[in-house]
Amino acid sequence: MIIYFTSTGNCEYVSKRIAERTHDYTVSMIESNKNKQFEFHLEKQEPLGIVIPTYFWGLPTFVEDYMSQIKITSENNNPYIYIITTYGTTPGYSAGYLEEYITDINLEVSFKASVKMPDDWTVRFDLSDPEKISKQILEADKQINNIIPRIVNKESGNYVKREIPRFISNMARGPYDKGRKTSHLHVENNCTGCGICANNCPIDAIELIDNRPHWKTEYCVMCLRCLHHCPTFSIQYDNKTQNHGQYIHPKI
Repeated sequence: MIIYFTSTGNCEYVSKRIAERTHDYTVSMIESNKNKQFEFHLEKQEPLGIVIPTYFWGLPTFVEDYMSQIKITSENNNPYIYIITTYGTTPGYSAGYLEEYITDINLEVSFKASVKMPDDWTVRFDLSDPEKISKQILEADKQINNIIPRIVNKESGNYVKREIPRFISNMARGPYDKGRKTSHLHVENNCTGCGICANNCPIDAIELIDNRPHWKTEYCVMCLRCLHHCPTFSIQYDNKTQNHGQYIHPKI
């Protein structure tokens, strides 16, 4: 079983690539959360993979909330558990934070690795160059191809690159909390009221009023799922995203 969280498809793509080679199946944290499914049982010799993105050197709040509720049972005393974290500049301590949740349920992580992929935090990163994005995806595929045999062989070790110590990563929590205020988000006049943003929000923070999205919570995950999936690119973050384009992994 491979559990993943994704906003623009990066982690879903990584999960499905691994699942193809390991003959495993994937579970979306978003769908699992909607169904209130937090308890999972691993069959004999069944591994557990968790694939998550890096937000501000750490975990998305959605992943934190989800992992605080998860319960894993296994027919093995020591099931093989691996963590893959995707990132744009650095994975920070995201894999370490996630490992702590696994330790809290009395299980042990055997393998950790990271994959550098296009950074969908378009508030800062320009995603408008298709050629640049294609090159980044090709490089990510090479990294995934190196990781998969290690998982197939159930290797152990920490292969997270550019990892940042926990105490430094902790300092990014304040900026993340400020950055995920929904007051940063607004809707431009070309919105068609299609409702895709409201339907796809992982925490149901968006509602349509007079066919226009409104954020009903002060904070959200700020995964920018709404911005990237908007067919008219009407959702923007302050004045920082208009020229940076949208991104969804091309194979998702």
